[in-house]
Amino acid sequence: MSKNPNGKSRVKNESGKQEYLKKMEAERGYTLDFHKILAREDFEFLKSYNTLLQTALFNPDSEIEPKTKRLILIAVLLAVRSPSEHIQTHMRAAKSLGVTKAEMLEVLKMTLMPAGLPAFMEGFEIWRSVFDV
Repeated sequence: MSKNPNGKSRVKNESGKQEYLKKMEAERGYTLDFHKILAREDFEFLKSYNTLLQTALFNPDSEIEPKTKRLILIAVLLAVRSPSEHIQTHMRAAKSLGVTKAEMLEVLKMTLMPAGLPAFMEGFEIWRSVFDV
């Protein structure tokens, strides 16, 4: 069992990283590949990133209910052309919070003018797959 620069054993550190990822998944309902890679490559950055996201997006004391936050987040992710897998993950999370097929389509329609047809079409295809349309 080798030691890293701060003296902790690598095995223990890897176990802590896996526990942290499990905790992230339990809190969010998902983890992405990039979370797992960051846990391996820059664990301190992942923890800082996750703290920021928890505060901004998943704060239980927020004035905006989680379902509405997800809908807003999906619209923003579409507008900035986030990767499809990222949008799909949040669309699935929204569905698990009770967002209906019709509500999601309304959000997609709202993105058409500010984000453009390509973003709308991408969102539409993701919507079709997530909601089995």
